[in-house]
Amino acid sequence: MSNEEDPVSADITVTSVEIPELTEEEQRDRLHLERRVERAFFEAGKALAELRDRRLYRSTHRTFEDYCRDRFGHSRQKSNYLIAAADVYENLTTICCQNLGIKDLTTNGSQILPTSEGQVRPMTKLEPQEQWQVWQAAVQQADGKVPTGRVVKDVIERILERTKAPNPYHLGEVCQILAKDNPELRGKGGCWCIVSHVGEFSCTITMWDGQYTVRIDHLKSLNYLESECQQMQVICDRIHRLRKNENLEEAAHAVLKHLGELKRPYLTAVEEKLLSVIEKEYGIDNAAGSFSG
Repeated sequence: MSNEEDPVSADITVTSVEIPELTEEEQRDRLHLERRVERAFFEAGKALAELRDRRLYRSTHRTFEDYCRDRFGHSRQKSNYLIAAADVYENLTTICCQNLGIKDLTTNGSQILPTSEGQVRPMTKLEPQEQWQVWQAAVQQADGKVPTGRVVKDVIERILERTKAPNPYHLGEVCQILAKDNPELRGKGGCWCIVSHVGEFSCTITMWDGQYTVRIDHLKSLNYLESECQQMQVICDRIHRLRKNENLEEAAHAVLKHLGELKRPYLTAVEEKLLSVIEKEYGIDNAAGSFSG
């Protein structure tokens, strides 16, 4: 810079730098490396799934949850999110390759793919073809760019709004649990429950150990008569009254857990006797009577 006394009329010298174009090989390398960065969450999810399924953590940790917390600093839920997201990514790339007739998407720069777990989390409960359709719609809504998880969720909600069916369940109905992909219902598949609240797309259900809110596709009606539903409500109430006792012994708790997780909606004569004995032990009067199969 010259003429420092009058900055307004100063001359500024700028050295230009020529930026060379990338060669075809460099362009391919750049795209390949970008794809590796984008699919980092996919690689993490696939690795976590293998660590979990092969129990490769067993030499140092008792559970996968403890291993994830100590080794990676995140919860098992975070690992489950990554594993589920990897499955979605794999579904999208598989369907995309089939549609485009190519073998490797890393050589195809025109295809928009997820770059983070959060972008595909809303799609983990959809079927593969549905995931593909939602993702394409979300990319279009994002003007051809990678959509955010919020955009993906909005697309799903609009689709549900167009295709929603009325909630088929009613208060007091006895249903069977379909655990599917709901981690809160793990271990409860096939157990019975009672509908205590009916929403638009979900129900609140009462089980032996508390209440849960689940989607309607997590339930299957047992088509009980009204009188049979009332009988099951009595059994459920008896279990809940006992569980409120702070002095409930471990053996009694184990019996209640067994009764509440039965994969049939009735008690046998022996089970009825067990429940009655526990009630008597803790001074609970079963005035409503007993029902068994």
